[in-house]
Amino acid sequence: MDSSAPDDPVRERPSPGEPPPAATGPIVPGGEHNSYNPGAATRPRQAATVILLRGGTDALEVLLVRRTPKAKFMGGVWVFPGGAVDADDGDGEDAVSAAAIRELHEEAGIALEDPGELVAFSRWITPAEVKIRFDTHFFLAPLPPGQEPRIDGEECVEHGWFTPQAALDAHAAGSIVLVFPTIAHLERLVPFVSVNALLAHARELTVEPVLPKVIVEGDSARVLMPGDPGY
Repeated sequence: MDSSAPDDPVRERPSPGEPPPAATGPIVPGGEHNSYNPGAATRPRQAATVILLRGGTDALEVLLVRRTPKAKFMGGVWVFPGGAVDADDGDGEDAVSAAAIRELHEEAGIALEDPGELVAFSRWITPAEVKIRFDTHFFLAPLPPGQEPRIDGEECVEHGWFTPQAALDAHAAGSIVLVFPTIAHLERLVPFVSVNALLAHARELTVEPVLPKVIVEGDSARVLMPGDPGY
């Protein structure tokens, strides 16, 4: 587990679908990949993440996978399955959906046959102050019937199903390490009591890009969201 990631402060829970307030701590841990960038902003690379859901009409749990501690980028961190768009994924929106399906299969062993099972939920762009940047599309998807996650033991070394609140509590207790975007999305999910309720809500959303800012103060950093004072 990456002990370099600091605990996050207690924050007020947002309303369903709303972004959380500002927090302290890095967007992503990982040495040079998280270093402050004082020059021109790096162009973000397109990426896709899948928040896999189970529970149907009765409950809401999400799948998190733990990246190997050996990784230079987010080593030891628990994340939603996802990754960067590759040239083989195609172009435009189809490429993002293809990357989401591919990464879910590679990192969690889950096969989505129909891109229509992906429900757009949010889009986050890594702050310009961070060296390595991604323009990440977050999708929701229900667990396909008859499938269970399988990790490769190399890129991802553990997996677990969590209620959103249980994942946040585990992070606060130091049992797992989460980074700001994962925390923010889990906080958005807390108010929903079932997968079906969440998906119904998400299908009505208009997804707009979110660009947090990082304010560096000495050895610490504050993450500001659009609408926060000082953004």
